[in-house]
Amino acid sequence: MIQKLPAKVEILLIILLACVPLFIRLPYRVNIFLSWEGAYRMSEGQLPFRDFGTPLGGMFWVVPALFFKVFGAKLISLVKAQVLINIIAGLSFRSILVSLSVDRGTRLAAVLLFCISYSFFNFWPWYNHSVIVYELAALACLFRYVRLDIPERGMAWLIGAGCLTVCSFLTKQDGGGMAFFLCCALLAANGLLEKKWRPFLVYVGSFAVLLALIVLVFSRYGFGYWFNHGQAPHTARVSAWDIADEFFGSSQWIKFYIFLVIVLCIARWRSLAALKADKKGVLMALLTLGVLGEAAVFQITSYTPPDNNIFFHSFAFACIFFMLGPLLPVSFARPRLLVIVSAGILLWWSGTWWRYTQRLAARVLPHKEVAKSVTGENVVNRQTYMISRDTVTDVPMDQWVECGLPSFNRIIMPAPTAEGIHRLMNMEIIKRAGMDAKESIRVLNMSELTPLAAEVPFSLERNSQLPLWYHLGVGMFNRQADIFEGRIRGRYYDLVLFEYIPTLNNFYPFRVRDCLRQNYKLVDSFLAPRRGPETKGQIEVYVRPVDVTARITGM
Repeated sequence: MIQKLPAKVEILLIILLACVPLFIRLPYRVNIFLSWEGAYRMSEGQLPFRDFGTPLGGMFWVVPALFFKVFGAKLISLVKAQVLINIIAGLSFRSILVSLSVDRGTRLAAVLLFCISYSFFNFWPWYNHSVIVYELAALACLFRYVRLDIPERGMAWLIGAGCLTVCSFLTKQDGGGMAFFLCCALLAANGLLEKKWRPFLVYVGSFAVLLALIVLVFSRYGFGYWFNHGQAPHTARVSAWDIADEFFGSSQWIKFYIFLVIVLCIARWRSLAALKADKKGVLMALLTLGVLGEAAVFQITSYTPPDNNIFFHSFAFACIFFMLGPLLPVSFARPRLLVIVSAGILLWWSGTWWRYTQRLAARVLPHKEVAKSVTGENVVNRQTYMISRDTVTDVPMDQWVECGLPSFNRIIMPAPTAEGIHRLMNMEIIKRAGMDAKESIRVLNMSELTPLAAEVPFSLERNSQLPLWYHLGVGMFNRQADIFEGRIRGRYYDLVLFEYIPTLNNFYPFRVRDCLRQNYKLVDSFLAPRRGPETKGQIEVYVRPVDVTARITGM
C-alpha cells in the first residue's frame, strides 16, 4: 500500500491543481479572442485553411471546439477545456518519468514542480502551450515503447508518437518541428545503443505519412500560403543572432542546468562501457538537454507570454536528481526528505500560487497601505513612493464585473468595458436584427470581444483569404488588409468593431483604422478588456454614415 501511495499522490496532484480554475471567477484574458473564435468556428463546422486563414494549425482548437459542442460557446468552456489539457500534460510528463525508471521520490517532486511551475497558471488554452502538450504526449508514447521493449506491441506506441508530433506541428511550426527532431534524436540514440533502427523508421514514416495526407487535403485551400513562415510575404520568426543574444546575454537558468547536467554526466559515466550500459540514463540526459535547447529557441520564436518556455525546469530537476541518485547516501523516497523537497519547491515557485492566496493572507499579514496615516500625513512606502503621470491607468480589479451575457458567464472585465458592451447590444441595428430571425447584419469584429459572435445576430464569414487573427505581419498580411479596406470603401459592413491599441505595433492594423475613419462613422468607443497601461486599448464602434438606425439607446 505504501509503495502505491506516491503514484496516487502524483495523479491526485495533477488532477486537483488542474481543476482549481473551475472554482473561481476569472478576469478576461488578454488575447483569448484567438482561442475563442477558432474553437467557435470549428464547433460550427468550419475548418482552418478551407474556411478561414491562419498561420497556425487547426489542432490548437480541436479540444476547445469539442468542449464548445458539449458545454456551449462560452469563455468558461475554454477554461474547462484547459483543465483537460493540463491533466493530459501532467500525466504525459509523469509517464515519461515512469518509463525512464525515475525513483518514486524524485518523480513525485518533479510532478509537483511541473504542475506548479508550468500547468497551474495556464487557465486558458493558448497555442504556445498546446504545442508543448502535444509534444509531451508524443514523448510519453515514445518512451512507453522504450519501456516495453517488445517490438510487436511497441510499434503502436511509435505510430502514436508520430501522429501526436504531427498534431504538435499542426499547432505551431517551431515547437512541433523541434519536437520532431528531439524524438528523432532520442530514437537515434536508442538505435545506436540497441542496434535497432526499425523504431526510428516507423516513427519517421508515421509522421511523414500523416503530415503528407493532411497537407495534400488542405493544399488546395492555401495551406502553403498561410503555413510557410519565412517566405514572402511572411517574415522569418527564427533568427540565429537573436537566439544567441538571448542565450548568452540572459537565460541564466537554462545555462545553469546545461552545465549541471553535463557535469553529472561526466561523474556518472567514467567509461564508454558505463555509458553504453546505462540506456535510460543516456536517454534522460539527451531528453533534458534537448528540452533545454528547445526552451532557448522557444523564448525567441514564441515570446508572448514571456513564460512560454518554463517547461524546462521540471525536466532539468528530474534529470539532475535522477543522475544524483546513485551518488547520494539517501533516497528521496524517504517521507521526511520528500516533505522537505516538496516544501522547497513550493517556496521556490511561491509566485504562482501566492497571488491566489493574497486575499486570505492580507487578513493576517501587513499589506499595502495607500490611505493616510492616523496623523493625516501621506504614507510613503514601496507602493506609493513614485507619482504616476500616466493619464491612462488601470481599472482596479475590485471594479471588474460580469457583463451578464451568457458567452461571458463567470468572466469579469472592467466596468467601462461591460457598460460599452451593453450599449452595443442596445444599438437599434442589433436589436432590430435580433427581432427578425431572417435578418443577419454584416459585422467586422476587429476586437478582442470575439464571443459577441454568439450574442449578436451575424454569421462569421467563410473565406480562406481572410484570417481570424488580425495582427499585421503575424496573423495577416497586406493582401488581407487590402481586401478589408476594399470592403470598407464599398460600405460592405453594417457594423465594425475596431480595437485601437496605439502602443502595440499593428496588433490591429492601423491602416484599416485609417480607412474606417474616412468611410464610416464612429458612434461609440469604450475601454478594451486589458490590464497594464502600456497596452491599453479602446474598442471603437463604427457604422455606415447613411445608417440612421445605429443610434445607441441612452446616448
